[in-house]
Amino acid sequence: MTSKADADSRAEDPMLNSIFGRSGTGTQSPHQPSPWWHKIRQPLRRLSRSTQFVIAATVILGLTMAFVGNLVSKTIERSAVQTAANVVGLYMTTFLEPYVQELTTADRLSVASAGAIDRLMTSPTLTEHVVSVKIWAPDGTILYATNKDMIGKRYAAEDLTQALQGNTVTEWGALDAEENRYERSLGIPLYEIYAPLREFGTERIIAVGEFYEKAEMLEQEIAVIRQEVWIVVGTATLSMLLLLFAIVRRGERIILRQELALSRQMQEQARLNNQNINLQRKITSANQSFSRVNELILRRLGADLHDGPAQLLTLILVRLDELAVLQERYRENGGEFEMDALESLRHAAKDALGEIRDISRGLALPEINGMPLGQELELVVQRHELRTETQVKLSCSDLPEKVPLAHKTCIYRFVQEALNNAYHHADGEGQEVSATFVQGVLEVRVSDSGDGFDVEHPVLVKHHERARLGLAGMRYRVESLGGQFNVISNPNDGTTVSAKFRL
Repeated sequence: MTSKADADSRAEDPMLNSIFGRSGTGTQSPHQPSPWWHKIRQPLRRLSRSTQFVIAATVILGLTMAFVGNLVSKTIERSAVQTAANVVGLYMTTFLEPYVQELTTADRLSVASAGAIDRLMTSPTLTEHVVSVKIWAPDGTILYATNKDMIGKRYAAEDLTQALQGNTVTEWGALDAEENRYERSLGIPLYEIYAPLREFGTERIIAVGEFYEKAEMLEQEIAVIRQEVWIVVGTATLSMLLLLFAIVRRGERIILRQELALSRQMQEQARLNNQNINLQRKITSANQSFSRVNELILRRLGADLHDGPAQLLTLILVRLDELAVLQERYRENGGEFEMDALESLRHAAKDALGEIRDISRGLALPEINGMPLGQELELVVQRHELRTETQVKLSCSDLPEKVPLAHKTCIYRFVQEALNNAYHHADGEGQEVSATFVQGVLEVRVSDSGDGFDVEHPVLVKHHERARLGLAGMRYRVESLGGQFNVISNPNDGTTVSAKFRL
């Protein structure tokens, strides 16, 4: 069983593509019939790598080893035939050369010499192998032949020319020349041998002997040799194929194991990534829920301060007013009433009530759900100006129409706390609030022109503990919604805090 990745990698294998005819260019028209190699390639591409390799290697090695085997067989065959021809040629020339020496002075053989050759050809030892003999003159005339009808005839033979040059020439196969008519009629496999006949003492070629030897035994020997050659070639080819298949199969298994391991790792990575995404969503949702819960707690605290201590202080003030009326009555009746303690109590109660109401207004967030972001910033700036009697410069440009409520709450508290810090630590000097929205990023900046502080060592700042807690609270609010909080400040160079959100 193979995977899609296996099929793809096999389809892109350049060696297999070259064997199976895969082309990387051009397109096939849907109406044009597919070439024959496409019909062969399609089922092959569904096989495993090792099977495709075995098929490709079998084709390549089969053709190569077939060529090598055929070449070796032909070489051995030619060598065997040539060796046999040389032996027969040497054997026959030893017998015939004494009878053709008269050709040095004559142009034909005498009757005595022809008769001697006839008697020689009747020897059982010779006739067992040689069935026909011809003696050629250098001009192509047959001077002697076992078939007497051929004597005196002239033929043009290429092998005769080579023999006159001193070579022993062998012909193996069909004897289809005109001068071989008699030998063909014998109906047995033969091979012909041309051997030069020389003059004694001078080595001059005076004639050419042609011998026709039976080929049954030679054919059997050649068949045995050819069989042995093909056995060796086939065994070597099969051994190479098995060895290569084992190597490729092992490599394929390693690749499949690695692909499987990689696939599992990718699946595990995808699973962990999904878990991280879900956890991030849960964290974001939890932060937003915490922000809402925190806001509800602040509202409840503000309401409790307003409805509890504030009401009690109000009641105290009312009773003090009643006591003031009683004091007037005492005075009208000529009595005395201690007014100093009463007046101090009145002032303390008014101050406490004012502070509680200020705290309540600071904790209670106005209804900003349906309010645009620009109007929300105007509201928080206006409240700060009324409460601190300072001036704040506000600039907004191209703000988004819709901002999530959690982000709007965070921005309101961020600007509120930053302006409070600017009022307490910079005396409200150079207070500025700016908001921009560029390429999906909303940035809100609050700056002042106060003394500033060393960001890396905030302990050197006056009221440093309150400032540190305020910055930490702003950072937590911003980063809990996935935003970026930044503080830029240097001694005697003012302070700028910014919050960035990608919406």
